[in-house]
Amino acid sequence: MLEEAAYRCGACGEEIVVEVDPTAGAEQEYVEDCPVCCRPHVLRVRVAPDGRIELDSEPE
Repeated sequence: MLEEAAYRCGACGEEIVVEVDPTAGAEQEYVEDCPVCCRPHVLRVRVAPDGRIELDSEPE
């Protein structure tokens, strides 16, 4: 089941909501373009044992 998490784009400042697949692993890293300004961001996802999702991002 997909979960949602949010980050703020470092380029345009918009809050971006992304879907996260917790079954893909406890630690995930991938690049995704901001849907507003199209600038790429490195997203780092951590899924805690209790299912809580933490999302950090930084411009690529």
